[in-house]
Amino acid sequence: MSRSRELPGLTASLDKLCYHHGGVSLPADKPHAFVYFITIHNGSEHTITLLGRKWVVQHADGTQLVIEGDKIVGETPRLAPGEQFSYNSYHVTGIDAAAHGSFHGVDDQGRQIHVILPPFDMTVPRA
Repeated sequence: MSRSRELPGLTASLDKLCYHHGGVSLPADKPHAFVYFITIHNGSEHTITLLGRKWVVQHADGTQLVIEGDKIVGETPRLAPGEQFSYNSYHVTGIDAAAHGSFHGVDDQGRQIHVILPPFDMTVPRA
């Protein structure tokens, strides 16, 4: 069975994290929305195709949410060396949380690869 490996030069970064208090547009138990902007940059020598992601969101109360699945915002980005893919999404919560995760795919030789997204905090502003 093939093992996934980190591909040198392939990076994922949090570009921006925005807080939005959604008021009535969000559930009463999760009134805090965090919009995050992510870029995956292919600084490797291989063309890669990203096939999915796995994120873990750890809430301050000890609960954990695992988000795992195919594609990234409905896409399977194919990145030649030097190309990048940027997207944004969001998480709603009622309390502080921290997220970390990874994106996985294959390189142009069919080898399974992954790239780690460094952890980031989603801290609810205090009144």
